Amino acid sequence: MVEDPKRKSLFVLAGILLLSSAQAGNIKTISGYHCADFQTANFLHGSKLNVQFLLFTSSNPSCGELILADDSIKNSSFNSSLETKIIIHGFRALGTKPTWIEGLVHAILHISQVNVIAVDWVHGSTGAYYSAVENVTELALFISHFISKLLALGVSASSIHIIGVSLGAHVGGLVGHFHNGQLGRITGLDPAGPKYTRASLEERLDPGDALFVEAIHTDADNFGIRIPVGHIDYFVNGGKDQPGCPRFISAGLLEQAGVNKRRLPMEVNAYLMTSSSAPFCVHHSLIEFHLQKKRNAITSIEITFFSNSTKDTTKITIPKQEEVGRRLLAHRAPLFQTNIVTLKYLPKNRFWRKDESQIVGKFCAAPLPLGNNRTMFCLPWNLTLYDNTELSLQLSAYT
Repeated sequence: MVEDPKRKSLFVLAGILLLSSAQAGNIKTISGYHCADFQTANFLHGSKLNVQFLLFTSSNPSCGELILADDSIKNSSFNSSLETKIIIHGFRALGTKPTWIEGLVHAILHISQVNVIAVDWVHGSTGAYYSAVENVTELALFISHFISKLLALGVSASSIHIIGVSLGAHVGGLVGHFHNGQLGRITGLDPAGPKYTRASLEERLDPGDALFVEAIHTDADNFGIRIPVGHIDYFVNGGKDQPGCPRFISAGLLEQAGVNKRRLPMEVNAYLMTSSSAPFCVHHSLIEFHLQKKRNAITSIEITFFSNSTKDTTKITIPKQEEVGRRLLAHRAPLFQTNIVTLKYLPKNRFWRKDESQIVGKFCAAPLPLGNNRTMFCLPWNLTLYDNTELSLQLSAYT
């Protein structure tokens, strides 16, 4: 999809308004470092894939180190003990560097000490959109192989966070799929819609691609995907045209030609989850229940977290012929302060048919966001849940 100025609203959500106009394709020197930049491509002949990885660190947030092979990773500024953010851009109609890359890199490194790797596939994302789509699988394999090199250096899979914009969101999903969903996190910023709305789970971003998958939708009425693709999906302002952004398709082309159109910001509605008492903030955990065997009925399980002074409840629903149900639970006490968790199986009894009186499965939970010290944990034994009967567990012993 075309990355027009509507994409910039994605980074408003993250507090990112640090756009840069640096010329693409230049090699520059900062404090003795040779700095690589994004390639540029002729939009008439830019469909052949050519990938490079640029490393940015807190000590040099404006200088990209070009990483080519195993040895260059070992001899670079890459720190295997830190979390790694991998940024993947999307379709580039005119073969230019994404204007938002440097702003996003600076914003990430301003708030956290991590490795930031920008994937430059301008060559391969240029020309016709459908030519770029044809390069997605090859690009995902290329990035997956690169991540395998990082894992071989001792990097934890759960410490890797892929941030994919537009078509790059589905590239990130495919990378996560190739790593069996064990990467820590994938964030899809306005995942592309064309060719993906009706695609299979194996072809597009979906919750199985990482331990935690989130998506922010801001252009679902044009080039963005309209369906949920993550564990949690944010449809900002309905997921459609954003306040203060141009409402016509060619706006991105006008900006690239040097014509900038700006409007004063309008009021933006943000919906947040809060508690009923000070300090009003809540914590979030991803909870899962894995059935021992599939059922030919919808399975509902009520789950409640208890701390010394709080009680927070949600319900997991597992569709027919599926084994795993997931739910985001907002709770007022941190997960490590949760003393007891209760699980209650809620069968669907009808006058013409009674549901099973018990189910067997495994309970898992993870504090969000996942990172170096935050991972998914599962109780080491199967639980038997009986019809409308609470099962209490001492969760504090396992968190």
